[in-house]
Amino acid sequence: MRAQNILLMIASYFFYGCWDWRFLFLLAFSTFLDFYTGIKIHDSNSIRVRKVWLIISVATNLGFLGFFKYYNFFIESFERLLNIAGSPGDFSTLDIILPVGISFYTFHGLSYVFDIYYKRIEPRRNPVDYALFVSFFPLLVAGPIERATHLLPQVEKPRTFNYDKMVDGLRQILWGLFKKVVVADTCAESVNAIFAHSLELEGSTLALAAILFAVQIYGDFSGYSDIALGSARLFGFELLRNFAFPYFSRDIAEFWRRWHISLSSWFRDYLYIPLGGSKAGIVRVIINTFIIFTVSGFWHGANWNFIAWGMLNAIYITPLVLFKLNRHNLEIVAQGRLLPTFKELLSMLFTMMLVTIGWIFFRSGSVQQAVHFVIDIFKPSLFTIPDSKYYSHLLLFLVPLLFVVEWFGREGKYALESFALRKTRLLRWSFYFFLVVMVIIFSGEEQEFIYFQF
Repeated sequence: MRAQNILLMIASYFFYGCWDWRFLFLLAFSTFLDFYTGIKIHDSNSIRVRKVWLIISVATNLGFLGFFKYYNFFIESFERLLNIAGSPGDFSTLDIILPVGISFYTFHGLSYVFDIYYKRIEPRRNPVDYALFVSFFPLLVAGPIERATHLLPQVEKPRTFNYDKMVDGLRQILWGLFKKVVVADTCAESVNAIFAHSLELEGSTLALAAILFAVQIYGDFSGYSDIALGSARLFGFELLRNFAFPYFSRDIAEFWRRWHISLSSWFRDYLYIPLGGSKAGIVRVIINTFIIFTVSGFWHGANWNFIAWGMLNAIYITPLVLFKLNRHNLEIVAQGRLLPTFKELLSMLFTMMLVTIGWIFFRSGSVQQAVHFVIDIFKPSLFTIPDSKYYSHLLLFLVPLLFVVEWFGREGKYALESFALRKTRLLRWSFYFFLVVMVIIFSGEEQEFIYFQF
């Protein structure tokens, strides 16, 4: 087990170093800081000393994250504010390289320190085990955001090769590759072209771009998560599930329980609940809701459009929270049935529409562009035929295929999990072969993962 962990830790650092070896020092420092801080917090009997070490860890981690990710944003925003006030300022921005995955491994370390501070776990004394927890390569650059309570026990116990887990992991990797390389990257070509010419296109074409971006970001990010979870399973690890078929949600609250689950639950446990959660007064509940979604938007990027996206989702979900309807629809839609009811179908379509409008703010370069984009969609030209030169007709096959496979597999942990149990070997292998061929055919031009920028 010790040899396995050393090998995986070295491999993970090599994996990260292939992007830029210089930032290995930042990863190592962040890891050492939280490892040492966790021990100091645990070993102290003084509440004051424990709090001081917690503040040191949080301030240092968020300081690095703030510098690399948000320094230029704050400088530019402050300069703009001074200009509005009639006092022009001239501040220099820096040409800063954003370290890949810094938001993810920073949150790994913070969750570990918080859990020790609140006495949910005890600190680890083996630096290799802890370093592997932070740097494990499948989740290092784009999540899921793991909890020490979930992953560290797996790091610390012997692991043996399991053929069934290996097959299951490869199956999930294959489906993730299809979602990313075939569906998401094909959507990206159309989305990029339409957003680049959004001011001159008809409403129907803009609406198509919004829908295709919703498909793109899901295929891109959930595809990465499938690849990460499948890769981890090859080595005997079970990572946290990050997506649970979010586009089959019947309300916004259900959507956020199923989208980027590891981040949503992180903010819930370490920010929303400590602020009072839903147990405070009505005004405080509304404030807490807006805080968590605004911070979530800001986590995604140093741009006002991400903050606007977060606040828009806060507006969406607030009525559900106020009327205590946010805990409805806990089970997957149409469980045990082939098709949804008409009411469920309308609920899914309405939720999808709200989410898609939100994604326009996420994808746009500015709030102004997003507002113009949304307004232009709902012009009379919405009812015209989309301009065919801006999208591939192949998407008319790929997008429905994605949703059909996901619908029939929605009761599993991922779309193809139950596929192996229900189908004959000939049908299974024929479909696997089809997916492999599609991935090879579409793996020409590289499209970077969207969440690498976060």
